Amino acid sequence: MTALTPARRRELRAKAHHLHPVVSVGQHGLTSAVMREIDVNLLAHELIKVRVFSESRAERDAMLERICAALGAAAVQHIGKLLVLWRPAPEAPAGKATRVRRRDASAGARAQRKSPGKVRAGGHPMAKSAPQARRPREPAARAPARPPIPAGPRRPLMRPAISSPSGRRRRGAS
Repeated sequence: MTALTPARRRELRAKAHHLHPVVSVGQHGLTSAVMREIDVNLLAHELIKVRVFSESRAERDAMLERICAALGAAAVQHIGKLLVLWRPAPEAPAGKATRVRRRDASAGARAQRKSPGKVRAGGHPMAKSAPQARRPREPAARAPARPPIPAGPRRPLMRPAISSPSGRRRRGAS
């Protein structure tokens, strides 16, 4: 199991905050398939979250210790039913370079025919040096305007007189 300094642990917790759990441990516990999935995800991402559907905190602690011991990972955080694990990526052998995708020579020739600009060594066209001008957008069609209100003498709004049961008008009701 890899030991982490408190500063490194804090940094990893901050990075893991936005991550979603990638592996779930269900009712069957830590099976070999679950351990393999955790291993594959640690290889791919280095820092992962695992959700454990167990009600017992002691059981979740035991699972965390077992995962760390078996896979050589470090426990970053155990909060609720989430376990955050980290394992550094394995170093690539010095003789092997990282995988580079190369196109065949005909693809480079096609790229040269399509764009008159410069082409990189791999056959990919380079970005243009100046941005292209854009045409202004056409304004969207608008809904027809409402017909105007006819001009004429305006009548004041009349409020109905509210009377009380006795037949007299109430104050302020005009």
